[in-house]
Parts: sequence; C-alpha cells; structure tokens
Amino acid sequence: MQGVTWNRYFRLLPGHNNSNPLTNESIQHRRMESQRLKLLEEEEKCMKKASRSGLNSSIVLRKRQLGLPSSINYRRSIHELKVNCMQRRKLEIETPDSSICGSNNFKLIMADSASERIFTVNDVEHGGCKCGIVNLSGLGKNTLTVEMYDNLYFTNRKVLAVCIVSLISLTTSIKLCLMGIAETLGCASLLPASLFNNSNAGDQPGMLCSFKISTAWSCAWCLNPQANNYFSTGLSQQVHVTNAVTGHRQIFSISSDALAQQFATQAPVLYNGCRSGEIFSIDIRRPMNTGQGLKSLRLFHDSAVTSVNLLKDEQYLLAADMAGRIKLWDLRKLKCVKEYHGHHNEHSILPLHVNEEEGLLTAVGQDCYTRIWSLQDAHLLRTIPSPHPFSTDSIPSVEFSSHLGGSRGVPGLLMAVKQDLHYFSYKTDDPYCLPAKEADNSTPPQ
Repeated sequence: MQGVTWNRYFRLLPGHNNSNPLTNESIQHRRMESQRLKLLEEEEKCMKKASRSGLNSSIVLRKRQLGLPSSINYRRSIHELKVNCMQRRKLEIETPDSSICGSNNFKLIMADSASERIFTVNDVEHGGCKCGIVNLSGLGKNTLTVEMYDNLYFTNRKVLAVCIVSLISLTTSIKLCLMGIAETLGCASLLPASLFNNSNAGDQPGMLCSFKISTAWSCAWCLNPQANNYFSTGLSQQVHVTNAVTGHRQIFSISSDALAQQFATQAPVLYNGCRSGEIFSIDIRRPMNTGQGLKSLRLFHDSAVTSVNLLKDEQYLLAADMAGRIKLWDLRKLKCVKEYHGHHNEHSILPLHVNEEEGLLTAVGQDCYTRIWSLQDAHLLRTIPSPHPFSTDSIPSVEFSSHLGGSRGVPGLLMAVKQDLHYFSYKTDDPYCLPAKEADNSTPPQ
C-alpha cells in the first residue's frame, strides 16, 4: 500500500555476535600484528640490515688496519654491528619447585651491579605479586639455562617500583614500593637479598626496614659517601628521604607526583621527574621546607616524565615522558641538546636503560617494541619486536649489560615477556658480523 512504511524486525538467535569487528582499534591491532610478524620473520632469517649506510664489518676492519678511526669511534662501530646481529634465544629457567615457575607473567626484571643476578617481579593470577632472584652466572658458559633461587617473596600488593641497593653496614638489599589494596595504605620495604637464597624457611631474615606510605610511584638509592645509607620514595605531592640505618625521614612537599627518581653520586642530590612534566633536583643536605626554594634545578617536558637517568659525568641527564619523547639535557646550560626519536608511549611508566660503555640507549615502548639508539648521535640502531602478540599486559621488561652473567660474560640483552626469558647475545654465528673476540678487544693498539 502506498504511504505505508513497514518496519521489519529480525530475530537475533542465541549466540549471535552483533559487534562490528572492523573498528579503528581492531584495524590498528591487525596492522601492528602484521608488522610484528614480518619483523620476526626477518629476525629468524637473519635478514639484518646495517643501521647506517656504508657501515659493515669489512669496512670497519679495513679502516682499523689503516689506523683511521680513533679507539672511541672504532668501539662505537663495533657495538653498532654487534647490536644488529644479536639473535634471540629462549632461556630455560630451572627451579627446585616447578610449581613456582612459568605460571605467572613477568612484570619487571632488574639486574644487580655485577649482572650476575636479576631480581624479578611476577604478577600473580589471584592478585598481588611474587618476587624472586634468578642466577645468570651460567650465561657466560654458552648455556641457555638459568637458575631461580629457592625462596620467593609473596605480597598481596602490587609492586610499583624497585631498586637494588648495597649498604656499607648491611648486606646487599632490595627496595620495594608496594601499592595498597582496598582501603589499606601502601608500604616501602627494604629486603635483604639473602631472603631469597636461604633454603630453610625458619632461618629467613626479616625486613631491614618497612613503613606505611600513600601510593608510591618511584624509589632510588643514594651512593654518595655523604649519604650512603639513604633512599628516597616518590609519592603523590611528597618526596620521602629515609635513612635505612636510623630510620630518620625527611619529607619534602611538592606540587605533583614523583614518577621517576635518581640520586647523583658526586653530591647527595636527588633528581625527580613529575607527572606535571617538571624535572627538579633536591639537595638533601638543605633543611626541609615546603617552598620552591628546595628546588635547585628545574627543567620542563610537555608531558609526564617517566624516567630520569644521569650520565656518569653528571653534566647530562636523559629523560623520557608519556608523549614518547626522549631528551638529553645539558644541566649546565639547562637546555635540551639531543632527542631520540621512535619511542612510543601514551600513559605508561617506562624506564630507560643507559650503557655508556657501549654508547647505547635502550627503551621498551608501549607498543611492545624494544629500541636501541646510539647514545652519541641519537641514531636508531635497531627495533626488536616482541615474541608475543601486542597487549597492554605484555610489555617486555629488559636489561642490557656489557657483561651479562658476570665478569666473564659478554654484552647482551635480557628480555622478560609473559612467562618467558629471552637472551640476545653479542655471540653469534652470523658471518656478516665481526667475531666475538673483536668486541672483547675492541680498542686498537695505540
């Protein structure tokens, strides 16, 4: 009939999925996964490309024979070549109790100063975290097996920040910042490393120091001789500096959340990166006050600062933010002198890893890619895809060391993602890379 509109309704059967699979998010996810699989295929086929045009092993060796490059430039070229030839190998984690290994995802890993052990934090399925120590000493002996210590530390809180410290008057220790649950406060705890390798549960030592705090975002340990027993905790609108031996605490009021911290070693000065984008320093020898006078240095990013790293001469500072920008600041001129492009971040607290001996900067982005830059000229040397599909809960945690596994170890990258540990070593059978001995003896005769 004319003038009559018929409304037709179709019955939806049980189990029918009425969602549209072609959303912007799903299309972007498919594109990212396709790119990741392509890069993984190239990695497996050893399709390594030089990070710079004209850089290859034959040219580097020829220039060395002619005595053209300086020892520093030659060493940088060696590391660039070796970084591009690192191949991924999965490690087997041995533990006396198989039930405590391989069932929970790695959240973060952190190596000690000798790179002989890593401290691990794993998310537990029913909530909370478990912490343990993995021995890496076997990596220097051409083995792909590492050993987890017997004891684990379980907590029903989330671990937000970790730093490994060494006290003169105490044993090697581990500082944890734990987030509170429900209506309870969080806490900052200082644990002895011996807690994790004592097989007799009855003889386990207790915490060296523990106190309740509001939500903590960061922590750091002071290695300056004038304050070598002090550690800091970055909170919401506060910075706490505590003496681990006496328990005395200084509280500095700030106007933002301290998401990143690091102490200088030449002076007891604490650098803080804030959610507001501000970077400032506090000299902990000065009296406490709540005014702006406590800040002896101030720098600014356009987004929340997630990592601060002082270089060894302490005249330069690297900082990363939630806009994915990595900047190198000259602390004498209070000026940004370099930017490292390619990092991806939108809302996560992601660390930077600086290795000045090799001249490398490493960071994992929120897109789950691990990127390595030349520290000297900010050139992106390599982009490593994650071995697992992209997800917000599978961002890899990495450690790069010049002697992974101990004093006899070789440079390499350790990657923890999901329930696995992966090892990227300078040792390789790739004929297009320099032999391993060239990296070990990379300084030409004077």
